[in-house]
Amino acid sequence: MSADIKAFTDLLHESAEDGTFVRCTLTDYKGDEPELKKITIRKIVVKREDKLSFTYTYKTRDIVKNYGLDDAAYMVMDFLKEFRNGVLCTTAFDLSYPAMKKAAASTKEAPPTSHDIPKNRHVATEGKAYLHALGITDKNGAVLKTAQDKYRQIDKYIEILGGLVGTGQTWNIADMGAGKGYLTFALYDYLRGKGITSNVTGVEYRKDLVDLCNDIAGKSGFNGLKFVEGTIENFDAAKMNALIALHACDTATDDAIAKGINTGADLIVVAPCCHKQIRREIEANKKKNDLEFILRYGTLLERQAEMVTDAMRGLLLEHAGYAVKLFEFISDAHTPKNVMIVAQKTGKKNPAALGKFNAAKEFFGIQEHYLEKVLR
Repeated sequence: MSADIKAFTDLLHESAEDGTFVRCTLTDYKGDEPELKKITIRKIVVKREDKLSFTYTYKTRDIVKNYGLDDAAYMVMDFLKEFRNGVLCTTAFDLSYPAMKKAAASTKEAPPTSHDIPKNRHVATEGKAYLHALGITDKNGAVLKTAQDKYRQIDKYIEILGGLVGTGQTWNIADMGAGKGYLTFALYDYLRGKGITSNVTGVEYRKDLVDLCNDIAGKSGFNGLKFVEGTIENFDAAKMNALIALHACDTATDDAIAKGINTGADLIVVAPCCHKQIRREIEANKKKNDLEFILRYGTLLERQAEMVTDAMRGLLLEHAGYAVKLFEFISDAHTPKNVMIVAQKTGKKNPAALGKFNAAKEFFGIQEHYLEKVLR
């Protein structure tokens, strides 16, 4: 081993230990490993242990392997015999190999060392007593392992709603079927943090959940948030300019959409759950068409019924004067109910949408979509 190789790896090891390490890159490979182009090294922390993460860049793929600091230093010693160039960057200096010349540091701060690259979050957890009371975080604001999926869902929900509810007016929002209020609390807290005036009402038919949520809202000082006992059908939404119903089962989603349309809500947001009504219609009539080969299989029929149900909902919303978007709410790795329908009132009705709606009914043998029934 040359003195320069030892000096380079000693400085790499020291910087990794004292927290000044930024990165190390080895290039111009001349060894026997097929298609290896370069190695990039960064510092990470795994289970409270400092490690160096090696990204091996090949012609068509990358491979990542993590090593302890001592093992990593020995590996760099060996690699420097096969790579013609290397650069060690620290917060104090940049060092090039084989020239062994130091230059001013190109980076003055060490990068984050978390194993997973930090992601932007829309729902802050520190100092949020309501998240702890709802079982999402511990008393210090850390998301519990058992609540990771729920937190991702809440965060994605706020990301979406945050771009739809703007300033310039007071938002009276009804959250139908609020359940334990995870999303209801997060929305109110987000709007309050943005300086948007809102009155948010969570509607839930289970009295114990209503009482629990009102207690948490009171202790959190959320004066514009309340929960009431009731159902979508019997709730008076006349003063609401935004109506939300997430995971309302089967035709309850249609009840929520109809209530939003009939009260002239500026914003309607639903994430449907179950699609039994249209599936029964398709099964009962068994239309002979180009999709017959798909609809003969139960699982595929169920998926098709879900798409047909929601697409027809979208058409009726367009006919009623709404701009409609249907998209994935959150990856189905976290929840199987992952389609969201967002409708924003434009006041411009789309007569052609009704023709498409009726054509879909004819094609699939649907006698009546529940939404058209409640709208009628």
